[in-house]
Amino acid sequence: MNLTTENTAIVLDSTSDYPEAPARFPNMRFVPLYVRFGDETHRDYVELGPAEFYGKLRTSPVLPATSQPTPEDFIAAYEDLSAYERVYSLHVSSKLSGTFQSAAIAAQEIGGDKVRVVDSLTASLAIAMLAHAIQRRLARGTTDDEIDALVERFHRDCEVVFTLETLEYLQRGGRIGRAAALAGSLLKVRPILAVQDGEVVAVARVRGREKAIAEFERRFVAATEDRAGLRVAIAHADAPEWVGTLSELVWRVRPKAEIEFTATLGAVVSTHTGPGAVGFFWFQDD
Repeated sequence: MNLTTENTAIVLDSTSDYPEAPARFPNMRFVPLYVRFGDETHRDYVELGPAEFYGKLRTSPVLPATSQPTPEDFIAAYEDLSAYERVYSLHVSSKLSGTFQSAAIAAQEIGGDKVRVVDSLTASLAIAMLAHAIQRRLARGTTDDEIDALVERFHRDCEVVFTLETLEYLQRGGRIGRAAALAGSLLKVRPILAVQDGEVVAVARVRGREKAIAEFERRFVAATEDRAGLRVAIAHADAPEWVGTLSELVWRVRPKAEIEFTATLGAVVSTHTGPGAVGFFWFQDD
């Protein structure tokens, strides 16, 4: 089967931090996760945007929690795409959220092999980068086998590093152990973390913002070459000054790279990172 933008759709969840996808591409849909402040529940981006979330986080007496979309949420999205013959549903790592499982249940309900649910083994703008990589292939015509090979290479080669103001939010959400969170706070260091095999792991500890930037640069340079097709994304949690700093880093050390996305992290991802987080993503896709 020849897959094109006319017969193949892409579904993203809101941890992709790419809410504008449906407005940019008629064959894309966006399914929100949920954010709870006490008894109030909001759909990520749809009912609670990043700016509103950060304001609420500063004033709320209760800390937010998140929950995955229901299978019914995904069924609604898939049924909305009934005109398409194939749907690729791309989701946050199954080791970080139950979102993939909800999508898989929905795909079974739809039946057949129309919906292919993909565990991205990553999060945030990395998922958006995978969506764009698939879309580029659909634009010229592709196959399931080529997309399967792309996803396999993406799992291997897409890299994400990020740094946080504090490990408190990751620890509270169970995404990193209490010992690691405590060690970071005691030493007053800025952790450098990565997503590896679908899990958040600490890869370095540095003191201060400048050393964090230097560590980002070291890892980026070691993992990439300055050639066309190198795609980069930058995301932050209410810390917009990082966008210019990291953009300049990319232009200086990898001038042939394309900065594919810059974005403010949404409420769901920011619930787990806390304000002040910044993520740096890259993937070579010629």
